[in-house]
Amino acid sequence: MFHELRVEAVERQGPDAVAVTLAVPEDLRAAFRFLPGQHLTLRHRAEDGTELRRNYSICTPATDPDGPADLTIGIRRLPGGVFSAHAVERLAVGDTLSVMPPAGRFTLVPKPGRVAAITGGSGITPVLSMASTLLAVEPEARFTLLRSERTAADGMFVEEVAELKDRYPDRFQLVHSLTREDLHAGPASGRLDADRLRTLLPALLPVADVDAWYLCGPPGLIDGARTALGDLEVPRERVRTELYHPDDARDVPTGPVRAAAPGGETTGPARGAMLTATLDGRSGGGPVGEGETLLDAVLRGRPDAPYACKGGVCGTCRALLVRGEVRMDRNYALESEELDAGFVLACQSRPLTPEVELDFDR
Repeated sequence: MFHELRVEAVERQGPDAVAVTLAVPEDLRAAFRFLPGQHLTLRHRAEDGTELRRNYSICTPATDPDGPADLTIGIRRLPGGVFSAHAVERLAVGDTLSVMPPAGRFTLVPKPGRVAAITGGSGITPVLSMASTLLAVEPEARFTLLRSERTAADGMFVEEVAELKDRYPDRFQLVHSLTREDLHAGPASGRLDADRLRTLLPALLPVADVDAWYLCGPPGLIDGARTALGDLEVPRERVRTELYHPDDARDVPTGPVRAAAPGGETTGPARGAMLTATLDGRSGGGPVGEGETLLDAVLRGRPDAPYACKGGVCGTCRALLVRGEVRMDRNYALESEELDAGFVLACQSRPLTPEVELDFDR
């Protein structure tokens, strides 16, 4: 469900980005409780009448047990981005935005230990919430942040990150890497590819002692960091990722995803497949049209079905495959253990069997 939230502040974050703070009314504070790392889905009506949905990560620390009185998100203008251009150029205090409560599984649950994050560009936004929350609520926790930017002027939330360093000098380690500008000091100048990270990370911190790694940024950075961490023998289950700017990435198709119960023999894309979907306790069904995804088919009868990016990135349309078999065109949101458990992204799934059943409530 979407709620109308008032824009409380708009602050410039470099030449092409803004931080937008939204006021959360008292009666909605519980609904907008969040875990650090989660995002908000915004709904916007373009000038041509098209409905747009966009996800933006929450930067605010999650430290109020009653829920937040306000939430800040970071928005960077993307080439051709209709809503991001509107936000950077025209959004003003007093405007209202249609906002869905927080969602997302790229999250940190605060506990003692050592956490490290590698970010690129606007990937700093969810990690800022993670670091500020963890350091505030867990006195025994330590956080290492390695952030990559093209130039110093491109950085978002530079002052906020510097404030964390000043507040927690013994527990917050910060390293900058500028890919198109010489730092003149420090070890991390240049592009953070796998070779560089293999050398850099052991010099910065005890890699084997890190309890959780968070990677957030463009595809090249995430691929390089995953490779380096694998080479450094970091267990895969300690690494969490969230991709930004997926249009720059190669497609990542999955193999066929089967339900736990046999769904029939696979014969290739199933024409005229029948879909049954459960959402908010109600089940319904209908045919999947030629070329449609399962989400497209669900939305015909249930316009309240959850979705946001439709690019296989945010995971908002995650559902359990109860029966049948599907193939996903792209998957940047689900971890291997979720795929093994039978979860799929409805926006990327196409039926391979005559009957398919999804459960959005799991």
